[in-house]
Amino acid sequence: MPSYVVAGASRGIGLQFVVDLLARGDVVVALARNPDSSKQLQEIKGNKNLFIVKADITDAVSLKAAAEETAKLTGGAIDVLINNAAFQDAAHSYHTLVDFPSPEALVSDLTTSFNTNVLGPILTTNAFLPLLKKGTLKKVITLDTGLAVPDLTLASGYPKLTSYSISKSALEMVNVKYALALKSEGFSFLAISPGVVNTRQAPPSPEELKEIMEMGGYFMQQYPNWTGPISPAESVKMMLDVIDKLTVEGSGKLVSHKGNRDFL
Repeated sequence: MPSYVVAGASRGIGLQFVVDLLARGDVVVALARNPDSSKQLQEIKGNKNLFIVKADITDAVSLKAAAEETAKLTGGAIDVLINNAAFQDAAHSYHTLVDFPSPEALVSDLTTSFNTNVLGPILTTNAFLPLLKKGTLKKVITLDTGLAVPDLTLASGYPKLTSYSISKSALEMVNVKYALALKSEGFSFLAISPGVVNTRQAPPSPEELKEIMEMGGYFMQQYPNWTGPISPAESVKMMLDVIDKLTVEGSGKLVSHKGNRDFL
């Protein structure tokens, strides 16, 4: 049975990957920064195919230890790595580049976003690369977003979610560079957008709801038939179908949860 490492597995889409992969009978190593505080992970830790490992994707030392622990658990190899963890500061989500409260806030938000959303997947991939090289499938999946696509952003006219979009756009090039570097070794790298997924654990505030509705209005211009956010279960089901069909020929691409460039 294939073995998967899922980074950012404590909740939301990452947790849904863990649940769905276990349901298929796959072996799953769930990486979480604070696994003991993830009630949902702890509720399923009795599954014989699940291993929960502590790891901080922004800390190379933590990831090295996590990879070493994983190697002991899986016999030294893994088949698929799913880079899911991401950062977006709610305090600055709806600032454009010209209306952050201060230069310091702008620099801090961009730096933290880059460290988590770009360097995090790089550090995680590099830490687990020796195990992936000994695996059979040799797939690395990194969650990205349609908000990282310049043409779509220009067409929609949406100027916000600034640091998140910028860092995720850089992540697309990371995926390309890995694909080129390791194609000869049979690796498949894929950046995939999960769609607009409702991962909220509480209803949005009136201010957040206003921003969400505004953003939806921008993108409805490009996707007039969009019916709204989907659930983590819907998103992961579609993404796994794309991941299962991924071959070396598709390595380096950014696609949607539908397997194409239809991001909503």
